[in-house]
Amino acid sequence: MHYSAIKYNDIANGTGVRTVLFVSGCRNHCKECFQPETWDFKNGEEFTKEVEDEILASLESPYIKGLTLLGGDPFEPENQHALLPFIKRVRTEHPEKDIWAYTGYVLDKDLVPEGRRYTEDTKELLSLIDVLVDGPYVAELYDITLKFKGSSNQRVIDCRKYNETGVIEELM
Repeated sequence: MHYSAIKYNDIANGTGVRTVLFVSGCRNHCKECFQPETWDFKNGEEFTKEVEDEILASLESPYIKGLTLLGGDPFEPENQHALLPFIKRVRTEHPEKDIWAYTGYVLDKDLVPEGRRYTEDTKELLSLIDVLVDGPYVAELYDITLKFKGSSNQRVIDCRKYNETGVIEELM
């Protein structure tokens, strides 16, 4: 897996101050995407153990609330497979931190068994995420007043609750 960028001390992609990993690779190609360079799976640098270590070190700061995954798309099959061991490591080493993920795929359509982006890693990866922002960015539904999402079709989902009950509850 490759990544396009890592932002430390980010306040735009989840609650509190966060470390944000922008993975490379996305097949959604949303109209007016704010970073189309991340569509290319080879964009940026290779995601190595050293990069993992740097991210984990950033999470040691008490003022960092958690980690956010976006991209590209963390739920492209290739990215799910690469991210799962890393996210397990985050959960083990920093269980007090929350994990957010953004995807252009729809949780109850694309990330369920028989869904177009469901893999052998999807269920476990979702079980490690606290908040999932799902749905493609739709330029015509852009609304600057929305919290943590760009268009009104997207949902900010309590992924913990979804994993426990199978019910989608929106947080915002």
